[in-house]
Amino acid sequence: MTVTRAAVKVVRLGRISYRSALKVQQQHIKQHLDSSSCSPNTLLLCEHEPVYTVGIRRAPHPPEEEQRLKALGADFFRTNRGGLITFHGPGHLVCYPVLNLACFKKSVRWYVCELERTVIKMCIQFGIEASTSLDTGVWVGDNKICAIGIHCERYITSHGLALNCNTDMSWFDNIVPCGIVGKGVTSLSRELGRDVPTEEAVPKLLEAFTEQFNCTLIYN
Repeated sequence: MTVTRAAVKVVRLGRISYRSALKVQQQHIKQHLDSSSCSPNTLLLCEHEPVYTVGIRRAPHPPEEEQRLKALGADFFRTNRGGLITFHGPGHLVCYPVLNLACFKKSVRWYVCELERTVIKMCIQFGIEASTSLDTGVWVGDNKICAIGIHCERYITSHGLALNCNTDMSWFDNIVPCGIVGKGVTSLSRELGRDVPTEEAVPKLLEAFTEQFNCTLIYN
């Protein structure tokens, strides 16, 4: 029996504000919720202007804390994704899969695990040994290289993963990334000892995503 591979459209948004990318996600989510079919599944790729985002497992962030972070030159958003506070900015490859899990497997746990395995597989292509831990995301030792935080409504996914490529890591010094005390963050550039821009990581991430999700990518 031939198994039909799901089609996933790749959309490159370039460098975009978090607010604008959120609107694009919401448009694609609405298309899914208004349709009974398995399409269009979409993979939104972008970099953000500096922004701190907080997920639904939020620790208290009083107005003065929000203002402190904004004073650094970053936006601040409270979101409906899983997880705690993190940072996105230039040099950060952000991937928002807006998928109907009915086209894959109707399991949120499975989906998150596949995202983690996708990033681990991509890291292997760079010669980096990465792994998961009890804390969501992908790690190199005790340092997180990729944060994962998703939302799922009626098996339609949104938000996704953020991979540190050649990010200015000093932005993370202003927060406790993902609320995890005693652990740090790292990047492809830091691990490899050379500059690794997002453009170098994109094809490897897409290749790993294709294999892990057994899908066919469609480019604009």
